[in-house]
Amino acid sequence: MTDHTPLTHRAHRPAARQPRAVSTFSALVHGLCLSLLVSTTAPAWAQFKQSPTVTPRIPGSRNLSTELKIAGMQTTSDYILAVVNQEPITHTEVDKRVARITDTAPAGTRLPPVEELRKQVLDALIDEKVQVSYARTIGMDISDAEVDGAIENIAAQNQMTLVDLRARMQADGLDFQRYRNSLREQLLLQRLREREVNSRIQISEDELSAFMKEDPTAQSEVALNVAHILIAVPEKATQAQVATLMTKAQGIQERAAQGANFAQLAKEFSADTGTRDQGGALGLREASRLPELFVATTAKLKVGQVAPVVRSNAGFHIIKLIERENSAQATYTQQRARHILLRTNPQQAVREQIDRMLEIRKQIVGGQTSFAQMARQYSEDGSGARGGDLGWAAPGQFVPEFEKALTALQPGQISEPVVSRYGVHLIQLIERREVQLNEQQKREAARSVLRERRFEPTYEEWARELRAAAYIEMRDAP
Repeated sequence: MTDHTPLTHRAHRPAARQPRAVSTFSALVHGLCLSLLVSTTAPAWAQFKQSPTVTPRIPGSRNLSTELKIAGMQTTSDYILAVVNQEPITHTEVDKRVARITDTAPAGTRLPPVEELRKQVLDALIDEKVQVSYARTIGMDISDAEVDGAIENIAAQNQMTLVDLRARMQADGLDFQRYRNSLREQLLLQRLREREVNSRIQISEDELSAFMKEDPTAQSEVALNVAHILIAVPEKATQAQVATLMTKAQGIQERAAQGANFAQLAKEFSADTGTRDQGGALGLREASRLPELFVATTAKLKVGQVAPVVRSNAGFHIIKLIERENSAQATYTQQRARHILLRTNPQQAVREQIDRMLEIRKQIVGGQTSFAQMARQYSEDGSGARGGDLGWAAPGQFVPEFEKALTALQPGQISEPVVSRYGVHLIQLIERREVQLNEQQKREAARSVLRERRFEPTYEEWARELRAAAYIEMRDAP
């Protein structure tokens, strides 16, 4: 059997959309723990409404932030605000989470008063402590190899070696072991929530058939994956400043429209710190959960096109349509890619394979050879004999690290080395197309809508149960 290692074990069908993220500001404070997890839906700051009675979930994301900013050592003036199952939550922890939120909120974002924000942050940290404690009680853990792989991926995306990363952290006064522990904890939370909540959501074939018959309009909403670059305009900017920023935005838009790497442009220019590490991408979301400006701007775009510059209260936006899924028209976006895989093992360290892959990439980009030729020569995947060609793939068919890198590419572009559990990949996007869903795929799309509707209340019920069974002691500030 041909070994397509970047593939998950899912059937070849349109992937289920990510469960709906709770549209509350508390999703922000849950989603920004130590800069480790990033939502695959919307940036958390964009999900602000009123605080709920039960703290919501972190959106189920497998993506890890490439940002190196993380909580450092506790200060000598620190004190305990709460104890959860013998685990303390300190004043410093809350302060650092609040700072992370305010640092990543784009210009123009309205944040609640500081005291209210601190209450929400503390509430989020309590939920996390409760859930981590439960995960350990049932024997769930994240291996050292998984943590190492995640850190190597973060270093690679920052174009650093692991030694460089550790030196950078030391220079910033950050503790590497605390970084590892925090990353392990966030991976553990993600795995726990996916397992515990998803297992509670059961949809029978009869329920699915009834839903498709009785509520067809619920399946007709367009889902979009949009990427943007924000050129922020200060609140009291002069006309001359606005004109200068507009010129800057138009220059970036022209580069993007002519085929420049949008993700790299976002990382270089975007003022939206919540999305720029992901190449500006918001992830696949229903149109009703996107800003109206983004929906209107992309309405007439084809997948892969970049819109003219548009203005919002925050500033100027350069917007690209990455993916469109329209169940009313029964279409979704497929991608055709090729890749080179260098496997890792105790004899072949990740960093060594990344360096090898960088040299391979340099030869391809420099025109000394072709991607297909290098795949045949070096790839350790079964697709190597076909020049690395993986054929047409539906959204969600690849492992998350691979999918994220592929989605950020335009046809013909080649990624930087990408680390996954299979090894180190080099990816080239060949082309994209929109295709029709068959009847089984329509049923799976409807099942995804039902699961998404049920995820939020199911999570809240589960979180309530865990919290009720936990020992939580609140303490007054000294």
